[in-house]
Amino acid sequence: MTYLLPSLMLLALVAGIFSGYPVALSLAGLSVVFMLLGDIALPTFSLITSRVFGAVLENWVLAAIPLFIFMGIMLEKSKVADKLLLELEALFHGRRGGLGLAVVIIGIIMAASTGIIGASVVLMGTMALPLMLKQGYNKSVAIGTILGSGTLGILIPPSIMLVVFGDVMQVPIGDLFAGALLPGLMLGGFYALYIIYVAFTAPHKVPAGKALKSANMAMLFLRLLKNLIIPALLISSVLVSIVLGIATPTEGAAIGAFGAMVMALFSRQLSWRVMVNSLKDTCLTTGMILILAVGATAYSLVFKRIGGQSMIEDAVGIVGHSPYLVILVIMLLIFVLGFFLEWIEISFLVLPLFAPIVAGLDFGDAFANQGEVMIWFAMLVAINLQTSFLTPPFGYALFYLKGIAIPGVTTMDIYKGVVPIVLMQLLGVLLVALFPMIVLWLPGKV
Repeated sequence: MTYLLPSLMLLALVAGIFSGYPVALSLAGLSVVFMLLGDIALPTFSLITSRVFGAVLENWVLAAIPLFIFMGIMLEKSKVADKLLLELEALFHGRRGGLGLAVVIIGIIMAASTGIIGASVVLMGTMALPLMLKQGYNKSVAIGTILGSGTLGILIPPSIMLVVFGDVMQVPIGDLFAGALLPGLMLGGFYALYIIYVAFTAPHKVPAGKALKSANMAMLFLRLLKNLIIPALLISSVLVSIVLGIATPTEGAAIGAFGAMVMALFSRQLSWRVMVNSLKDTCLTTGMILILAVGATAYSLVFKRIGGQSMIEDAVGIVGHSPYLVILVIMLLIFVLGFFLEWIEISFLVLPLFAPIVAGLDFGDAFANQGEVMIWFAMLVAINLQTSFLTPPFGYALFYLKGIAIPGVTTMDIYKGVVPIVLMQLLGVLLVALFPMIVLWLPGKV
């Protein structure tokens, strides 16, 4: 069978990406062009159009996306992260690496509240980077800590990306949220251990501040608990309701959005201006995600229709019959694509092509059922994408931080800082690949 048309379609997409033309428009435009070139019948053309609208614009599950985005923005507006960072910084002030540990903890909290890499990295960079450099932290260590912690939002639930994964791969979103929790905390633990390691081996890179008196420390600890308990209850109630099946992802997201608005109100940060700006930011972010989703879905459907799915399956078949070798090849391809494409395009464009292949692999007794395979595969992809967003020279997170970095922070500082973080990420991917129970233990318990 000839694969001329699907090959040309892939090459045209690569050309569109490197031309600087908006990716969403490239995807949508190419889908129309190759529908005509592929001589697709009019009824099929109509079917593809209805599938695009049904899969994206009329999808009830994806309605959770704007609600989770609004929840994250309102939590940001309530200044919870700012207060917690200052209090954690003061709590750890007398210890080497204390501020770095505070940043990691805030990164985990922000990951569970925003779920958007760009927002987390920008917020962490704006809040923490000036503080760390002022205290005398090595630039590379400070930058690496912020980038690693800031990108946890793609993995730690409630992650918008996992909502999309669940819909595209037809995997329960509650299971994905449960499966992502331990890997996300594991990576956060790696970052904390990195700070502790630097504190012992190169203490001048993570200097300590002046320690507080015991009385002040006790008051600070109580204030920290007060500011932490409400957002923790909100986030945990959203996660528990979704994971246990009490609420659908959309209903859980609605609870979170309303709760975040109430938090902003009681913290006296909610005003008409804040509400309008939050809704505006939510609409802009949601619009960006949906237009990319429409373009990627149309491209994927046309690509399959003109023989692309068969081409991918034949190409994977060349690798051999080992399921783990097939997974390795898919991971390498997604890793490279992560340099050039956002997670949205990869979710709607690449996963529909590879998910059926992975579902058909025979892993023997390694997994109890196909559902476990898909949850494990989804987590591998999620950690893989988090890693590719940090990898020089094209990682998206690097550009986000460079855009808001204070004067004196160079691109080379960012590249140096991210190297140990990327190595820890790759270790995380390897551990999840070798020990699937890191992912599957919690879904099996709930």
